[in-house]
Amino acid sequence: MNVAITRPIVIDPYGTAHPCATCDARQASICNAIPDADLARLASASVGGIAKSGTTFINEGDPASAFFNVTSGIAKLYKLLPDGRRQITGFVGVGHFLGLAVSDTYSFSAEAIDTVRYCRFSRARLREILDDFPLMEQCLLKVASSELVAAQEQMLLLGRKTARERVASFLLTQSRLGSACQNPSMRFELKMTRADIGDYLGLTVETISRNMTKLRTVGAIDVADNTTIVIRDRPALEGLADGTRQGP
Repeated sequence: MNVAITRPIVIDPYGTAHPCATCDARQASICNAIPDADLARLASASVGGIAKSGTTFINEGDPASAFFNVTSGIAKLYKLLPDGRRQITGFVGVGHFLGLAVSDTYSFSAEAIDTVRYCRFSRARLREILDDFPLMEQCLLKVASSELVAAQEQMLLLGRKTARERVASFLLTQSRLGSACQNPSMRFELKMTRADIGDYLGLTVETISRNMTKLRTVGAIDVADNTTIVIRDRPALEGLADGTRQGP
């Protein structure tokens, strides 16, 4: 179940840093468009929440009455087919803003992979913030544009790339997921299951494991344990992802 947490406007009366000012997601999210002096206004417009692992906090088809800014953790986005099958459409982490919709209902569901913390904004309260801070609205337009680019990249991934290129591309993307500044990491955890990865990439679990082994063989990555990936040669991994480098 989701646990609602009301975010305080100040931590204490002695000048301790405002929670929004120290939030890991701020530099990577639309909240960065709000000046420090107005952070209390931003905090008063949001309600914090926690979704435990396995909890769905956005349901496809529900009224799109709120927006969610992920402040920690990783979630998977998915759609359900009429026959009950599920297609994972993406994974999101720190700084991702969810809920932008052209219709009155959510077009996807979001499920926490590990514990996810988020700030929830009602449509009405966010509209008030956007009216007063046009720069934040510009950031939202950039978010929408980025989502369009991501959708196009996913079409390329599933339609044209080989299994190895898909796995390499996925690892490069995950090396940036969960970083507040979206800076690539050379060591990161794959918190999602191999089945989830296969659902997202359109591959079987066996194919994913086989190509992980091949990427290790060429020295592009190492697998420290079942979940930890270490990138040993990023240029090589990038070449394998875009098809400009061939491997065994």
